[in-house]
Amino acid sequence: MPIHWFPGHMATAKREIRAIMPEVDLVIEVLDARIPYSSENPLVEGLRGKKPRIQVLNKRDLADPAITEAWLAAIRTRPGVTAIAHQHGEGGFPAMLIERAKEMVGTVRGRPMAALILGIPNVGKSTLINTLARRTIAKTGNKPAVTQMQQRINAGKDLALFDTPGFLWPKLSPAACGYRLAVTGAIADRVLDYQDIAAFAARFLLSRYPERLVALYGAKWIPDDPAFLVENVGRSRGFLGKGGVVDLQRAAERLIHDLRDGRLGPLSLETPEDCGVGRRAAAAVEDSPEGAEDAPDAAEEALEGSAESAEPAAE
Repeated sequence: MPIHWFPGHMATAKREIRAIMPEVDLVIEVLDARIPYSSENPLVEGLRGKKPRIQVLNKRDLADPAITEAWLAAIRTRPGVTAIAHQHGEGGFPAMLIERAKEMVGTVRGRPMAALILGIPNVGKSTLINTLARRTIAKTGNKPAVTQMQQRINAGKDLALFDTPGFLWPKLSPAACGYRLAVTGAIADRVLDYQDIAAFAARFLLSRYPERLVALYGAKWIPDDPAFLVENVGRSRGFLGKGGVVDLQRAAERLIHDLRDGRLGPLSLETPEDCGVGRRAAAAVEDSPEGAEDAPDAAEEALEGSAESAEPAAE
């Protein structure tokens, strides 16, 4: 399923990020721990230059712990980048992040460290900001595009955050990345075909977590066909119409929301091995006819062109 979702404020966000980057000491990028590869915006690498980068694998309570550890190890091998995992309500996290930032930035005299905090929609960036600020600053919500304007937030004497609207990268490829973003809620539901993304989720769950399906839906057997799995979800929940026909739309929605909300247990939709970590940035440069230096400009043009006809995500 091709996904095209580029609200106009996302093009504006990219310009704002480019303008403010010289003023910050480091970049904090919030990722969804279930999909660290797909939720990473590859435009950030070109925009940050040599600024240190901390990637926060957020919502780790929803992700497979062993796979999260594999992602943390893989990310930490990249120059100028480190990674830490986080879940809402975790004590001591602000101090840990600030200490890691100090290690990467070094001494900053006479002012707090300035960090640009980034994240695609619905990765929990606003909730993380509130955690770091130790008070409610940013509006939160379990849906895309809650933050829509840049703001500066003081997070104690050692850290100042510059928040920007979330923006999706302008080329959702390979196709699996788009599906993973859709399954986890990074893309507005109203532009999705639930039955299509449920088929993707069903295929994945059958291959990686079949025992979870048995536990949640009480099935005595799990079909090999994803379409039959979605149908069985509908039957197990009583989503039946005339003549006992399963309402596939309701069944698809239930499967996706069970996955998003953690009712299928902590799971990860991708591993470092699945994604061939490090290949996407190289592919983005190869796709640019002018080479690496012009890749951000080409991406910006694509983003702005898509924004002209796209409908903004719902609040």
